Amino acid sequence: MKLIDEFKKFLLHGNVIEIAVGIVVGTAFNTLVQAFVKDLLTPIISIPGNVNFSSLNVTVGGAIFSYGDFINILISFIVVAAAVFFFVVKPVNFINSRRDAKADSDSKVCNFCLSEVPIGATRCKFCTSELTLA
Repeated sequence: MKLIDEFKKFLLHGNVIEIAVGIVVGTAFNTLVQAFVKDLLTPIISIPGNVNFSSLNVTVGGAIFSYGDFINILISFIVVAAAVFFFVVKPVNFINSRRDAKADSDSKVCNFCLSEVPIGATRCKFCTSELTLA
């Protein structure tokens, strides 16, 4: 196989395309989350006063350690993580749990082989045991 053909196969392979799409969507999502935090959450947190730690530093042996900038970044990280958790993870988990609960109600478990069978089945499709209607 020619080198060019191998390269084309690599580029057009499903995983590479999926990763590329994931990166693009992730970048767009990052922009959305950053805007949400900067424009909506940070003003709420800053209502008591304009809090900025970036000027805090300590000098040791001529080296300047800007720990205030680190504190600002740490606070920003915590706010972004909280925003993603409460506004994305929790709602998606709630929606998935409701969907899973609905899917579970469409089936039952065979008492003999513990396989999932449709709720109205009278025989297990795996072990052919008779099932009681539930």
